[in-house]
Amino acid sequence: MSPAGTGAAAPGGQARAVGGDATERGLADVSDAIRKGPGDGPATTCGATGERGARDDAAPAVDLSDLRAQIDDIDDRMLELFVRRMGVSKEIARRKRASGARIADFARERAVIADVTSKAPEELRDYVATLFGMVMEMSRSYQHGPSADAPLAQAIESALAQAPAVFPGSAPVACQGVEGAYAQIACDKLFKHPDISFLGSFEAVFEAVEQGRCPFGVVPLENSTAGSVTSVYDLMMRHDFHIVRTARVKVDHSLLARPGTRLQDVHVVYSHPQALAQCSRFLDENPQIRAVPVANTAQAARMVASCDDPGAAAISSPRAGELYGLVPLGRAIQDDGANYTRFACISKGLTIYPGADRASFALITPHKPGALCRILSRLYALDVNMTKLESRPVPGHDFEFMFYFDVEAPAAAPGFSDMLCQIESLSEEFRFLGCYSERA
Repeated sequence: MSPAGTGAAAPGGQARAVGGDATERGLADVSDAIRKGPGDGPATTCGATGERGARDDAAPAVDLSDLRAQIDDIDDRMLELFVRRMGVSKEIARRKRASGARIADFARERAVIADVTSKAPEELRDYVATLFGMVMEMSRSYQHGPSADAPLAQAIESALAQAPAVFPGSAPVACQGVEGAYAQIACDKLFKHPDISFLGSFEAVFEAVEQGRCPFGVVPLENSTAGSVTSVYDLMMRHDFHIVRTARVKVDHSLLARPGTRLQDVHVVYSHPQALAQCSRFLDENPQIRAVPVANTAQAARMVASCDDPGAAAISSPRAGELYGLVPLGRAIQDDGANYTRFACISKGLTIYPGADRASFALITPHKPGALCRILSRLYALDVNMTKLESRPVPGHDFEFMFYFDVEAPAAAPGFSDMLCQIESLSEEFRFLGCYSERA
């Protein structure tokens, strides 16, 4: 979704709002033309058939050439003034930089927006405030200039220069769970021949990568039905890592039990909390079945295979059922047939492989009004599409949040590192989580 979102049409409307009396007369003329229709006939209502029968099939064309000429003239003058304003803004930044002063002056920006808004007609004040807020964002972006000397920009440039030719086909990989887990399916999708180490928790995967015991780790990020895996996002705050690739895995859950068990015999089912949430409709339709969360779907299947309770079942993958000798009592029992989980492959160092066209970063904004809006406005001004925004509370800080962003942004594109450096400058804390491609 673009950060512009529902406001994408606003700048056009705002640009037309600052043309002064000529524009107001033009708007009045348009309104009059629509109300009266062509010629000097009596006023009509658009779409009405009237008392004397149906209207003509083809509505007469309205001549807007004079009004469009006015708009073109206004746009030309706005462009000239905009270029002049950006030039003056650049000179202000040069003088501030030379004197060691902070370039951004948010108090001055608020004062300017308040002043121009107060001068605008009442019905246009919201549009004017939005327009000039966007002008301020673009001006600040232009003032920032190239950031080749910034540590983040240098790290990205170095990673691009040293990028391996291809993503590795085989490598040691850590993931949470046991044989048959969906994470194993993700490993097999990311690598041709992964050497998988199964660990007991998501944190153990992060620690194995961070401590250099395993070059790669695979963790789930989000599910198309149940949403983000919040425990993984919370771990991102505490560990040093970078995302190097992501993959989407189709998730089809089966109700698995030991041979000879019937559905009516089942009174307890084990699975990961996300899998239980993804199969909520099935569980609601079978209220006699008690849901018990465990650490992993494949672990649930292994537990059922080794337990003595004939009424126990697991929600897991068909692959896990085959592996542990269980039979399916129900197939594809998830609420949504288009059920996917997105996994991230992480490594410790920043490595950007060829074809990387997505980026992730995390930040904490200053505790000021409009702080997050400034970040989103910067993405809009740079025409960057945001595909995900996740917030998680920061432990030990009341009502303070870490925001996680996924954006569409090729690492090799001109201005990529400048964009990140500009966003870093607007943040209280900032972490670049990597640039990567995704396997669908």
